[in-house]
Amino acid sequence: MLKAIKTIDVHLLQALYRNSKDGTPYAIKTVCKSRLRKVRVTQSESAMENVYREVSILKRLDHPNIVNLFQVIDDQNADHLYMVLEYVEGNPISNISQTDEKTARSYFKDIIAGLIYLHSHNIVHGDIKPANLLLTGIGRVKIGDFSFSQAFEDENDELRRCPGTPAFTPPECYLGTVYHGKAADTWAIGVTLYYIVVGCFPFLADNFPETYHHIVNSPLSLPEELDPELKDLLQGLLCKDPMQRIRLDVAAEHPWVTDERAGD
Repeated sequence: MLKAIKTIDVHLLQALYRNSKDGTPYAIKTVCKSRLRKVRVTQSESAMENVYREVSILKRLDHPNIVNLFQVIDDQNADHLYMVLEYVEGNPISNISQTDEKTARSYFKDIIAGLIYLHSHNIVHGDIKPANLLLTGIGRVKIGDFSFSQAFEDENDELRRCPGTPAFTPPECYLGTVYHGKAADTWAIGVTLYYIVVGCFPFLADNFPETYHHIVNSPLSLPEELDPELKDLLQGLLCKDPMQRIRLDVAAEHPWVTDERAGD
């Protein structure tokens, strides 16, 4: 039996519960089915179909850098669906200020390990950003919130629908043609790494049109004091041409990531 402890996230309707027998904590996400069936995310798809896709994807995953789904409670005669998720004790990365390179490197290794795992299973996350990257009590990172994720039958990861958050959306998504989801995830992890080490976003403006303009047209500006190898990695991740953008497996072996002097 689970006992409610506190609300974790009002926006996501998540609450902390504990198993009354052994004290194990869980995060439970509550979904109102009738309300989400009325919300259209595309002309042919409701927000509730997004939830079922998220559940289907999470059931396939098992990785230390991804939030686990333990159980889904979906009574066909009730109006609510409950997702019983792994509880991650720490804050999302969005709650921390600019950090040092050693810590940033540790976070990046965890994020890229989880993302490479997803891509190896032909899954695109679609909304990589600091708010969806949760820190455990020992400082490891877990990827959460798969509400924009897509699973593919093969290596063809072409998409038309733009990813989740404008500031993390790559330039090719604004051209009105198909784009590749894995390359879009790679861009988003680049924006995230920039935020972690610089403390702000590389192309963010006061409104969406200006943000889009900067993403598509403005050159990447990097602080002079950054490590040259870190600059090189960021330039590879945030390359505007998706065909020239660094692949995740190559990024994982980049000299800045594998720098043994960091003592990770």
